[in-house]
Amino acid sequence: MDSEKIMLTPQEIFEKEFKIDTRGYRPQEVDKFLDIIIKDYTEFISLIKKLKQENDDLMEETLRLKHELRNLHTNLEVFKGNEKVTNVDIIRRLSHLEKIVYGKED
Repeated sequence: MDSEKIMLTPQEIFEKEFKIDTRGYRPQEVDKFLDIIIKDYTEFISLIKKLKQENDDLMEETLRLKHELRNLHTNLEVFKGNEKVTNVDIIRRLSHLEKIVYGKED
């Protein structure tokens, strides 16, 4: 098991043997109850695995979003630094990009 806090596995519960005393519990009742515990334990283990996977996925998404946010902040700072962009600057940049795209050099 991943968790050190979980003491028993479903198999250990299933294999547990109790000493029978003259005034002890009815073995059929104990077995029925242990069967319920085993079923619950199996469900808990399945649920824990599912939630761990979901948690890992969410952590991965959180890291991706933090990275994206960091990039957006960087781009925003660059944009703020270029607040005095004029139409002439935009046309000049566009012209330069067209030369690159279409392969035309002056």
